[in-house]
Amino acid sequence: MALRVERDKESAVALVTLDRPAKLNAIDLETAGELAALWGALRYDESVRAVVLTGSGTRAFCTGIDRGVTVPQPPSPYAVDDPLLRIGPKANDLWKPVVAAVEGMACGGAFYLLGEAEFVVASREATFFDPHTAYGMVSAYEAVAMAQRMPFGEVARMSLMGTAERVGAERAYTVGLVSEVTEPGGAVAAALRAATVIAGYPTEAVQGTVRAVWSAKEAARTQAMAHAPALIALGNLPPDRQAELFEGRGRAGDGPPRVR
Repeated sequence: MALRVERDKESAVALVTLDRPAKLNAIDLETAGELAALWGALRYDESVRAVVLTGSGTRAFCTGIDRGVTVPQPPSPYAVDDPLLRIGPKANDLWKPVVAAVEGMACGGAFYLLGEAEFVVASREATFFDPHTAYGMVSAYEAVAMAQRMPFGEVARMSLMGTAERVGAERAYTVGLVSEVTEPGGAVAAALRAATVIAGYPTEAVQGTVRAVWSAKEAARTQAMAHAPALIALGNLPPDRQAELFEGRGRAGDGPPRVR
């Protein structure tokens, strides 16, 4: 199992942990399936009224899709199969509140998860970045998800700068991506405190509020997501060229990524 799920009956909060620390909690096809199944199951679990989502260890919350995964694609420039499209709670019609707790790196496909959380708590040492352009890939779904949470210029900069720059926790807090910054190792505890408060309120009012907040931006998000497959199909380099760029990371002589 690539997920750990701990349910606290007293608080009615479930702690969901991506448990692949050796892979920096990257998501393979098994993990993607487990996430979709879990969100679906939580829809019917009356003992859980709020969820905290985090990653195992302190190096990374999640680093997106596991680069060892092969995803067959249909022979059409208008169709892209993306295994990460179903890993988020909202994609699985779960409207119980989800709080993300980030320690370490959150990058690339991690934004599919962060984009569907109600809010994000992050350690002071957390960093956020989107490597797609550096590897010859279009940042489409990730950029759309972040555009719901960050000012346009910040999303554009993060999406375009690739691996050259990382957004630190304090900057993420300033631009609205993160709602609370904790000391290192404290993100989960802070997220659990918030989730416990929320879970203590009447569930109908809480879930109705979640739906109301999401309805304010859902139309624009849905339209933007609809454009993503064609943009990815037309803009991505061939997989072998992407792999070359990925394998060459860190050897370009540019030094470590700048954190701002």
